[in-house]
Formats: sequence, C-alpha cells, structure tokens
Amino acid sequence: MAQEDIHHGDTHRDDLHEVIVVGAGPAGLATALGLAARGVPTALVTGPDRGADHRTTALLEGSVRILEDFGLWAELEPRAAPLRDMRIADATRRLVRAPEVTFRSAEIGLSTFGYNIENDALRNGLLAKAMQQPNLHIARTALERIEFAADALTLRLADGSILRARLVVGADGRQSRVRAAAGIQMRTRSYPQVAFTATVRHTRSHEDTSTEFHTETGPFTLVPLTGDRSSIVCVVTEREAIRLLGLDDMALARELEARASSVLGRFEMEGGRGAFPLAAETAERLVADRIALISEAAHIMPPIGAQGLNLGLRDAGALVAFVADAFAGGEDVGGEALLSRYAAARQRDVFGRMRAVDLLNRSLLSDLLPIQGVRGFGLYLLDRVGPLRRTLMRLGIGDKAA
Repeated sequence: MAQEDIHHGDTHRDDLHEVIVVGAGPAGLATALGLAARGVPTALVTGPDRGADHRTTALLEGSVRILEDFGLWAELEPRAAPLRDMRIADATRRLVRAPEVTFRSAEIGLSTFGYNIENDALRNGLLAKAMQQPNLHIARTALERIEFAADALTLRLADGSILRARLVVGADGRQSRVRAAAGIQMRTRSYPQVAFTATVRHTRSHEDTSTEFHTETGPFTLVPLTGDRSSIVCVVTEREAIRLLGLDDMALARELEARASSVLGRFEMEGGRGAFPLAAETAERLVADRIALISEAAHIMPPIGAQGLNLGLRDAGALVAFVADAFAGGEDVGGEALLSRYAAARQRDVFGRMRAVDLLNRSLLSDLLPIQGVRGFGLYLLDRVGPLRRTLMRLGIGDKAA
C-alpha cells in the first residue's frame, strides 16, 4: 500500500516550512505538536510504518509537565498508571548488600513521581492529536535524502515529494538518517547485558509503587500499569535472555514471580515479551547546519532509572521553547545562534545523566568489594539523610536540585 501524504490547511508540499520534524516516535510527535500549537509553520515526516511495541515508558513528572504545556497530557492520562512511590531492594548474594530504600513522591510535595504508560498507547495517542492539528503538515512517508543550502534544507521523500525548512529536527531514532546526513558520529559503549521485557497480571495490588531489585546482572524492575498489571524490565546476560524468551507462559510467569519475591502475588503473562541488548550511545554533537538532534537520534540509554524518553522529552521541551521564541521575534529558527543555545542547554543534562546511569550499572556488575561498599553506603545515606534523598528525587524527575 502506498504511503499517504496528509495535508492540513493551505500547506503545499513544496512550501518552505520553518521546521520539519523527521520521526514520529513520542519525542518527535511532541516536538511537532508543541511547535504547531505555538503557531510555528511545521511539517512532520513520520518515517516508515511501525510494528506493535509492547514495551512501556515511565513518564516522570518533568515529562508530564512538558506534555501538559503542549496541551497533550489530558488525553493520555487515563491510559497511564501513577507512580507514587519507588522502592529499591538489594537482591544480590554478595558480601556487601545495600539497605532497602523507598522514595515517596509526597516527600517532595508531589502526588506522583510520574506515570507509566504502554508505548503504543503513548505514540498512538500523540499521533491522533497530530492528525487533528490543523497547523501541522504530515507526510506519512520516509526521508530519502537532505540537500543543504545556506538559507534552508531540502528534504526529498520516498513518495517523490519535496519539503523545505529553515530547521530540520532529527527525531528518527537509533538509525537516524538526519544524523547521518549531517555527518554526526555516535560514541558507543556496549554492555554484556540484555533487557528482557514483559507484561504481567498479578493477584496483589501494586499500590502505585514501582519496585526495583538490584541483582548481579542488573536491575529487575516492576513498574505499575493500569489495573492489577505491571511491566517488567529484567536485565540479564544474553544467554539468560534467550532462555527466558524460550519459556512457555506458565513457566515464565513462575520464574518472574520468583525473581519478584512474590511481592505482587501470582503472575499471569500478557503477550509481547521482548529482549533488547544494552548500550549507551551519544552523538558527538547535538547540532549541525540547520539541524538539531533530539531523543534517540542524539542519545540512547540503558533502561535503568527511567531516563531515556524523559531525556528526549526534555530535548523537545527546550527546542520548542527556543524555536517558538525565535519565530515570534523574527529570528532565523535554523540559525547558528539558536542551535548554539539549544546545544548548550541540553549538553550538560544529557552527558550528566548518561554518566550517572553508566556508573550505577557498572556498580551492579562489579564484584569488587570497594565498589559494592560504595554503592551500599550510598543507598544507606539516601535512606537516612532526608535532604540528600529529596535532592536525588528532584534530580531524578528532571528538576534542578533545589
């Protein structure tokens, strides 16, 4: 079936747009919708059709605020489960073990740390909003190539159409064509781990609490979904991931229930288990001539600490604010001044969180007693020292420390 090119309003395919967003994942959709809502002439190139995605995303409070600001959260909230408390338990068998720590959102004046939502519900909800946005031109096709010029970029699409823009936003994921066209390389660090993902129903209420067991191979995390359901991210070796994938539903339910110490009672599997190798990747630059990268086109994080998409939505929030202000003031939205502001604003957050997640993951993998001791003492301090714990909670949801 041929891809459909959808036009809203009076926009034509060869018009010059202020911004073209390439990629229709959650961060790309949020960026396009946020810009269109602020009156910035925007086009969205969705890329190839996607298959079902059975994973989930924990949208932390900072990301929820961004989606609220873009007018997008009200229709997503009914499909999401609140995360009121987060518990960390040491399930290692090592000599030095850390104390259990519970982080409560009420302690920093919040009703929740955020919400967990199924990826398809999130993306399809945002895509439905995009289809209803009269100020957004949508091309349901893929990018073929980008042609560079001083005043604008020309995008040639797979359906033969042409779009032009002053700024192109690369939101097209791990294999970003926008990033490749800009000649930006990725720095990659692979880990000897695989994230096994699944969704379960359980007989006990999760009580809006996310539980993370630290194990020798990485975290085993239960994250609430609507109803008596939870998503599971189990970080294991590649061999163990293959074994889990091969179990029948009954055997897998019992295995995961045991790993969870039966804190949620009996498990029953839902469809859609998967496995994803862990890696950390960071773009050497976040910008190029009339190009800005966001989300997984700019950085890929292991599924530890719920930082990946939240980092991408903070990219979106910053870029939308800079572009909207520049457009309102008559500034070139693809000019060097704006791109420099965006890169400077996002660099510290991106690289700081990448380092923090890397250190946490390496501390779990290490058999060295001093490293185990540091991790255990750190969790002990978080359990006992209120100001330190509250600072970490604020940082975790995307706020400043104070």
